[in-house]
Amino acid sequence: MKAACPNPLARALRDFFSEHLPRLRGMSRHTVLSYRDSLRLLLCFVAVHRSTSVADLDVEHLGLQEVIDFLHHLEHVRRSTATTRNVRLAAIHAFFRYLSARDPERIDQCQRMLGIPFKRARTRPVEYLEYEEIQAVLGAIDRARADGRRDYALLVTMFNTGARVQEMLDLRVCDLQLQRPSQVRLVGKGRKERVCPLWPQTAKVLVDWLEERHLDSRSVERLFLNHRREPLTRFGVRYLLAKYCSRARYEAPSLASKRLHPHSMRHSTAVHLLKAGVDLSTISHWLGHASINTTHRYATVDLDMKRQAIAKAKPIATPPRTASAWRKDASILEWLEAL
Repeated sequence: MKAACPNPLARALRDFFSEHLPRLRGMSRHTVLSYRDSLRLLLCFVAVHRSTSVADLDVEHLGLQEVIDFLHHLEHVRRSTATTRNVRLAAIHAFFRYLSARDPERIDQCQRMLGIPFKRARTRPVEYLEYEEIQAVLGAIDRARADGRRDYALLVTMFNTGARVQEMLDLRVCDLQLQRPSQVRLVGKGRKERVCPLWPQTAKVLVDWLEERHLDSRSVERLFLNHRREPLTRFGVRYLLAKYCSRARYEAPSLASKRLHPHSMRHSTAVHLLKAGVDLSTISHWLGHASINTTHRYATVDLDMKRQAIAKAKPIATPPRTASAWRKDASILEWLEAL
């Protein structure tokens, strides 16, 4: 029996994910998978509400109200944050932007979709570890065990480089140069490469780790693997950091009040460099920021630097306040305004 010909929506999705994103726009696989998950959620939502199958959906079924209802469903049913909602909407925008160029007759529908605004997300304070807290976390690792030596090498390298967790998970042995000058090559967002120097102590830890695993410096094997000899995942790194932070609370009780995650190590590197007097431009290149404006937020998060600034500033003398005398002819509002 001859297979049914895919409808316009199926053809557009196939070309969007197989040609447009990876080949024409050069999107990384992580971005492609993120877009895939967002559009898959949208298609499943619309199919359920139309009481049909995803295979029967076509472009005209993805109307403005359907997308708005989907975004509402994300926030109020799936309990997604505004940031996650905006990530899903960005994928929908990208698809309909592509569709408007592919099928100009649908440009009116596409423009309505592109007109859906992103929601203002609540900005949370940057959580990072102070130097003493990092020492406590590293000290909580049992380096007598192979897993502990791996975890120690992982967290030390993350703190040294300020690498994003995915950059660290993608790291291969051949990306390391452990002879002086020791350095590591990282591949960041948009496949942009940067070279980050390593402290001698970090290089020594990595040399020991490679020797333990019997790896040649030219090996293309991933640097950090799990028990099944597979690459560590983001969830694995999150679990490890949470475990060692929990253990380190006895030495550093301040850790108990912080919401820490793997990206916190990156924030910690930035603040540590800033405290050491490194200029923002160098920190921006160190972290691989596309714009120095992203790096500027670290200049505002460190409380010690704020306290030093206020200590240097001369306080303004404030004359003592005295209660205003009550006048018999004054109203209560006039008296309150005069306080």
